[in-house]
Formats: sequence, structure tokens, C-alpha cells
Amino acid sequence: QVQLVESGGGLVQAGGSLRLSCAASGLTFSRYKMGWFRQAPGKEREFVAAINWNGENQHYADSVKGRFTISRDNAKNTVSLQMNSLKPEDTAVYYCAAGLTSLRPTSPSSGYDYWGQGTQVTASS
Repeated sequence: QVQLVESGGGLVQAGGSLRLSCAASGLTFSRYKMGWFRQAPGKEREFVAAINWNGENQHYADSVKGRFTISRDNAKNTVSLQMNSLKPEDTAVYYCAAGLTSLRPTSPSSGYDYWGQGTQVTASS
């Protein structure tokens, strides 16, 4: 079975930092693009960041650009999200996701097949 397991969430003060990690198993990791999404209470899930199969391309939502960094380690089957300068608006459950790479052009924010269970991030003022 495919499993994506997030870790690293928690409660931090506004302006602080957290690093989320996602460990993948049950799939050929290097064949998948990886993404991070988040969902705040009462709101729809939104795209945060994505990274392509070999890590050479990254995309970010405008709301996190310059503050968050996505990275992957194909040798360890992990993807991470370094979150700096956290704001209360970043408070949400964060999910990692995997989508099979295709030759056809796709949006970085779409085309994901597998999802983790989520980890809570709370940035308080």
C-alpha cells in the first residue's frame, strides 16, 4: 500500500519556523511529483508548494513564496517543507501528496493521486 506520513507540525509563535517532513512508501518515489497542500477550518484545501520528480523545478503559492521552501530526497523517499516567518494565516492542516509524472503538461497544483493523513500547524500571534 502507498503511504505518505507527515511529521513536524506543531504550535509556534508568529514569525517562527517549522520544518515538515513526509515519508513515502509503497511507490517508486522518483517517478512522482510531490506537493504540499493545506486546509484551514471552514476553508477549502489550497495548494502550497510542489516539486518535480528530480527536484529541479519548484512552484509556490503566492501566499508563501519567499517564506516556504520545498525539497526532496529521492534516496530517502522524503519531501520536506521548510516554513519560515510563519503567520497566523498559515494555520492549517498540512498534507503531502504524490502525483505520477506525465509527459503532458500539468499544473503544479493538480494531478495528485495519493495523500497523507495531515499534520496540524498552528502559528499564533
